[in-house]
Amino acid sequence: RFLVGTALLLQLDFAWSAETIRIAYIGAISGPSALVGEEVQKQFLAAANMVDARRGTSDARQIEIVTFDNLGNPQDSLIALKRVIDQGIQFVTIGRSNNALAVSDALQKHNERNPDHRVLLLVYEAGDPVLTESKCNFWTFRFNGHMDMNVNVLTDYIAKQTDVRKVYLINQDYAFGQSASRAAKELLSRKRPGIRIVGDDLVPLFKIKDFAPYVNKIRVSGADSVLTSNWGNDLSLLVKAGSESGLNVTYFTVIGASPGTWATVGAAGGERVRSLDSWHVNAADSAWESRLMGYKARYKSNGNMDYLPPMRVVDMLAMAVNKSGSTDPVKVAYALEGMRYTGPSGDSWMRAEDHQMMGPVYVLKLTKVGQPGVRHDVDGSGLGWKTEVLIEAKDIIPPMKCSMERPPK
Repeated sequence: RFLVGTALLLQLDFAWSAETIRIAYIGAISGPSALVGEEVQKQFLAAANMVDARRGTSDARQIEIVTFDNLGNPQDSLIALKRVIDQGIQFVTIGRSNNALAVSDALQKHNERNPDHRVLLLVYEAGDPVLTESKCNFWTFRFNGHMDMNVNVLTDYIAKQTDVRKVYLINQDYAFGQSASRAAKELLSRKRPGIRIVGDDLVPLFKIKDFAPYVNKIRVSGADSVLTSNWGNDLSLLVKAGSESGLNVTYFTVIGASPGTWATVGAAGGERVRSLDSWHVNAADSAWESRLMGYKARYKSNGNMDYLPPMRVVDMLAMAVNKSGSTDPVKVAYALEGMRYTGPSGDSWMRAEDHQMMGPVYVLKLTKVGQPGVRHDVDGSGLGWKTEVLIEAKDIIPPMKCSMERPPK
């Protein structure tokens, strides 16, 4: 009886250890932002492979990334979420504020109604602060800095640039861009009252094919700088139109370093673009550099596989599963709360009270590859990111504005 029982326990232990950890990636694999969505998908695949390789034989479970196309909009994100739940997947990752907010709200309701089939949302990138503030909930974690955190860093940098006097704001007309506009106006006026806001446009998301009219408005305003949270095509088309018309401004961007942005711009943004990022290949040591270039070749990526949020999601999820000894979303969520994460960029952690990631932020300059500190270009453009300033996580901690209910452990 003892031998039979022992054999059964060994079989159960092997079955649990061999269980695949499935992560549903809901992203834009088609539609106007597909170039970025496909690059992010490659990042998740590489992150899963890195974590599996590092764990080796100590844990036989493999991480599987299961992709669902949301065409870049909230409606199709909710359709994809239903498919995720129907397939019994317990962990979901998504980006973009409007998509993340829709899925976060839907999952909170689902988990309340279905306590035996709960799902955890791991948001790799979304800027609207409300996700971890007024709309925070136990089932949602954000793995990048939110808009107020990022604009705070960017406006600190801008305020120190004495040649910046007139700033034009142009952002996408949804939660992400709206929060960028609001934060920029408030913070710039406080940090350097002498800076004038000479324009404030909200553009429909991925609807504008020709940014020449906006470039003309920027020129007429007399702006010397543009502050924008535009990303993907809306950023590349803006910078390209400005270059073609000879617009002499500096672009201060929130997420200009997102994968796939510069593939169609070429050298148009050289020396004119600044951006924030959580890390980049030109800041990597030789071991990380070699690893990233290997994955770039393996997945035929346009980018340099250095987009850190997907790495955080996969790595920290694996750590939480190991720490809790379970794939139960409740146990994994409690394991994630307060978790420290060194990663390649430095000390980071997941704040327990609101599930907001605290991590270092780089201010970068887009410049010609081959200069000191710029070994690799982006998207085949001949331009690469150079570190201007590195801000440690401890220096950008936002006020805590979340009150959440927690289920029993």
